Amino acid sequence: MKKLLIAIIVIIIAIFAYNQYQTYQRFNPKNTDYKVSQNIDLNYHNPEVVFNYNTAIQDLNSYITMQWSANRIDVRNPEDDDAQTVLVVKAYAEKLAKVKFYETILEQSKQLKDKGYSNQGIKTFEDTGLTEAAYTKQLESEAFKNRLLSQLPKGNLRSGEKSAFIFEIQKLLVKKGYDIPMDGVYKSITQNAILDFETKANLFADGNIDQLTLEALLKQ
Repeated sequence: MKKLLIAIIVIIIAIFAYNQYQTYQRFNPKNTDYKVSQNIDLNYHNPEVVFNYNTAIQDLNSYITMQWSANRIDVRNPEDDDAQTVLVVKAYAEKLAKVKFYETILEQSKQLKDKGYSNQGIKTFEDTGLTEAAYTKQLESEAFKNRLLSQLPKGNLRSGEKSAFIFEIQKLLVKKGYDIPMDGVYKSITQNAILDFETKANLFADGNIDQLTLEALLKQ
């Protein structure tokens, strides 16, 4: 009788434990939490992205738990392919993609900071695809181009004419491979170099500098 009583108690305890386990499983699916990446930049130049990343993770984890507890659907490893499962798995994929989107941005930012980038440098890289140094160089190049364009002579250059503008043109010609003096004086050697360059660039060849010739000379 005593053994029977002990057996009954053990069975009751086992049933209770199983029910408790089922209840726990209902609200706590395995590995439900998507963990925040350890390789992200928490000091990203746009704090809203960090906030959105954490919010997206919370939304994802809540969705996983809700679908498991309410519908017994493990959206990460679904066992069925009925219409409801397909629908919730699609929603899960969209939420996961949102997390990955922000995560990729923040991970890239950390990688760039590990290489010495500043927040401003990272923003520049994202906006232009250039490093901070390359972007600064591009701005300087554009400013130089605009300065030269503003100095374009209104008429044709005269033989013997001397100016800073002619000197800059000679520098550009030398960069293109022409062996000419850089003295700022418009002489036949400079005129011939311009003529040759214009001919090779399929421009109107007159040995003078107009906007088209100048822009062609400025191209790398």
